[in-house]
Amino acid sequence: MGELKHSQTRIRAAVMRGGTSKGLYFLADDLPTDAATRDAVLLAAMGSPDARQIDGMGGANPLTSKVAIVSRATRADADVDYLFAQVVVDEARVDYGQNCGNLLAGVGPFAIERGLVAATGDVTDVGIHMVNTGQVAVATVQTPGGMAKYDGDVAIDGVPGTAAPIPLMFRDTAGSSCGALFPTGQRQDVVEGVTVTCIDNGMPLVLMRAEDLGCTGAESWQQLETDAQFQPMRERIEAIRLAVGPRMNLGDVRSRTVPKMCLVAAPQAGGALATRCFIPHRCHSSIGVLAAVSLATAAALPGTVCHEMAVVPDGEAPLVSIEHPTGEFTVRLTLGLDAEGQTDVTGAGLLRTARWLFDGDVCIPTRVWAQEEAA
Repeated sequence: MGELKHSQTRIRAAVMRGGTSKGLYFLADDLPTDAATRDAVLLAAMGSPDARQIDGMGGANPLTSKVAIVSRATRADADVDYLFAQVVVDEARVDYGQNCGNLLAGVGPFAIERGLVAATGDVTDVGIHMVNTGQVAVATVQTPGGMAKYDGDVAIDGVPGTAAPIPLMFRDTAGSSCGALFPTGQRQDVVEGVTVTCIDNGMPLVLMRAEDLGCTGAESWQQLETDAQFQPMRERIEAIRLAVGPRMNLGDVRSRTVPKMCLVAAPQAGGALATRCFIPHRCHSSIGVLAAVSLATAAALPGTVCHEMAVVPDGEAPLVSIEHPTGEFTVRLTLGLDAEGQTDVTGAGLLRTARWLFDGDVCIPTRVWAQEEAA
């Protein structure tokens, strides 16, 4: 038989769950080198723009319309490069202005499976250069027998069942997108009549007291996202977001997915802080990894809108439990003192899981990227 011909362009890809998100994982070499063509490929692969993403692999939600692009590292202190792409569901747009700490959890296993990193024993540390913001994270992957292990006994809220643990440690995330931990130069600002804290310890966030927006902080994410009674609140949150974009050194954020917006309230289930995050126009059913790191940081530092209501354990390495609509997310902080003798966050780590779901080819129309170009 002759070589089988295909009428669409087939691109090697994996589907993985990383943390509480899911997305397509590609080797950079399997995608177009031209940025505009690459974006067109990712939009076609996910089925955007379409609210259902019915003609692609996306799941009609920002949490399942994500892409990880992985390649050999371009810097000496990492093993691989990881470029995160947020494929907007209902717009023909791909956003690279943020990291994704959930998909990050799958990068280590993916790199090992694809042969970019060799397993070093029962566990393998993978240094991951997060290209979007220039920081490095280290993922510790269980690799008994030289293979990435996915089965285990670790449960994380927002994911059914259990899986193998993947600890993540972050280096130098403060100001990774905005240039400073508190990019406005203050720990509190008044924007559109609401007192907020603008912070970036891996994810640009705007924190607002839920009560200042007419909420309790205990509402379900579905209520906050869709109920008509909260429409004025949603409009006010977006007005605040647009106003703080330039102050956070993010510029005009009308077409960007950062900063994320987060309502905070006193803990209600034994954690440190209750949260409801908008990402930025949908309410998150849980919370993003790096958003949790930024929130835990704000909870630990005096002067923020949430510090006085937060319950942060004593010690130099507290476990800070961030409550969200479907459970909690624990962040381990490393605390120290700054030059003025004030409490400072010097490091952060957390625990995620991941699972390889599918390995094969994703198909896109040849009009997007011609077959001969992909060969």
